[in-house]
Amino acid sequence: MTLTWIAGQLAGLVALVFCMAGFASKQDDRLLVLLISANVAFALQFVFFQSWTAAALTLLVIVRILLARRHQGNRLLMTLLLLANFMAAALTWQSWIDLLPLMAATLGTLGMFLLRGIPLRILLGMAAFCWLLNNLLIGSFGGSLAEGLILVTNAFTIWRLVKLQKDQPIA
Repeated sequence: MTLTWIAGQLAGLVALVFCMAGFASKQDDRLLVLLISANVAFALQFVFFQSWTAAALTLLVIVRILLARRHQGNRLLMTLLLLANFMAAALTWQSWIDLLPLMAATLGTLGMFLLRGIPLRILLGMAAFCWLLNNLLIGSFGGSLAEGLILVTNAFTIWRLVKLQKDQPIA
């Protein structure tokens, strides 16, 4: 165990705290703000693990969250971010594992610009699954635990939102 390995694991655990709080929220704005904090920790984790594509794409995730909150539905910005994702991946590519963060970043970009509520959380859940596989493959216990718990929490929140919709009378 090296100091950078330990630092990477700790950064993943810090990200876990922010992710759990975000995905447990029924408010989209709170979810996105907490995801910014989590992604700062994830970016640090990927730097410590020398997973450069994941680190670069995670930094773009932060930019995406900020832009999507203010410009939801802006297809030009979405397209520019998708292009930035592909360019960052091309410049930092190390192995086939880098396909997973690219898939996650793509799903997240589409979801955050085009969707809200349950559909947004479904796409973010698919992105979390890609990040989970990436974390498992690079050896991040903290990141793997974070993404696994995100999947469970996100599924529970989707269930709560579906239940809330069913309990609301139709006007």
